[in-house]
Amino acid sequence: MGFQRQVQLFNSKQPGRSSALHPIPNNAKEAPIVGLSERVYESTKLAALFDVLVDQGCPAGEILRNVNLTVDEVHSPKSRISLAELMTACKNAIRLSSDPHLPYRIGTSIHISAYGMYGFAILCCPDFRKAMAFAELYHALAAPLATIEFAEEEGVAGWVIEPNARAATDPQVYRFITEMQIGIHISLMRDIMGPSFTPDQISLAYPESHDFGLAADEIGCRLSFAGRTNQINFRSAWLDQAANLGNKTTYPAIEALCDDLLNDLKSRIGVAGEIRALLLRNITNPPTLAAIAKLLEVSDRSLRRQLRDQGISFRGLLDELRMQIALKYLRTTRLGNEDIALALGFSDATNFRRAFRRWTNKSPSEIRGE
Repeated sequence: MGFQRQVQLFNSKQPGRSSALHPIPNNAKEAPIVGLSERVYESTKLAALFDVLVDQGCPAGEILRNVNLTVDEVHSPKSRISLAELMTACKNAIRLSSDPHLPYRIGTSIHISAYGMYGFAILCCPDFRKAMAFAELYHALAAPLATIEFAEEEGVAGWVIEPNARAATDPQVYRFITEMQIGIHISLMRDIMGPSFTPDQISLAYPESHDFGLAADEIGCRLSFAGRTNQINFRSAWLDQAANLGNKTTYPAIEALCDDLLNDLKSRIGVAGEIRALLLRNITNPPTLAAIAKLLEVSDRSLRRQLRDQGISFRGLLDELRMQIALKYLRTTRLGNEDIALALGFSDATNFRRAFRRWTNKSPSEIRGE
């Protein structure tokens, strides 16, 4: 069977390609659900973006405009940022630089050593398939602007990348984050499997653009556009190589440390994270704030106060989750508005369309057409 045919078979079996509703993933490690405004992440990706733009002569103050960090704090291990601030920095980068390959260049400047214990654990994995699984399962430790999913089928392996919901409302930011994440993936794969690693195909879920794009000559593979997902495909044979830096003794200890880091992340995201998790259990018929307060063994008033202290409302949390799921369905499935409305707990498609426009200033059909 030819490789292109294998890729087609692999793509046809990826999540989101059937007409059935897909449940929200529930990994065994219970990755924390973090709000966009919660300042809980290290500044690794922001520092990479900052360094590339400074090297291009961009003013440091403009790179950090509306980002709550000083220049001295960008590289501090004590600094914490939110995903919203990281997205703001991406928007600043788009405004400041004319580099046609900027997002990919930022991504490839990030190496596994920048990811601390998370990166060290990937290096320690005893084989490359375990490294792929670990990278996916513990991705919450890496300030994730996108969800990532790894799959392998009939000799083809691949990563599917989907930027977060807020990015999906801005096509330019969506493309920027996708291409930066592709750069990160290629850089990390070369770090662990050798500098000769080259994917065989990269598929993108949007049309080719002229403001910036992937550096096909640097990547060394074919690019395709306007597909169903953003995907990096490569031959499974890459995963059969010996993991020369892997260590069966060290890996369990490092994995335990990463579990501790995930638990620490959960402890820092406050009551909003607990509420999101409860809402996700049944987004079709979400519990009321009173029901959640009872589950959390606090009063309604106390729960509202805790949310207010985090600058979040219960309605805002529910809207954010519904928007995120709606955007995923619109971008990765062919479900009609009636089906999506039903899945999200709306009485009909009209109410869903009104809510969707309130969330995004766009209609569902506009998102499908991007």
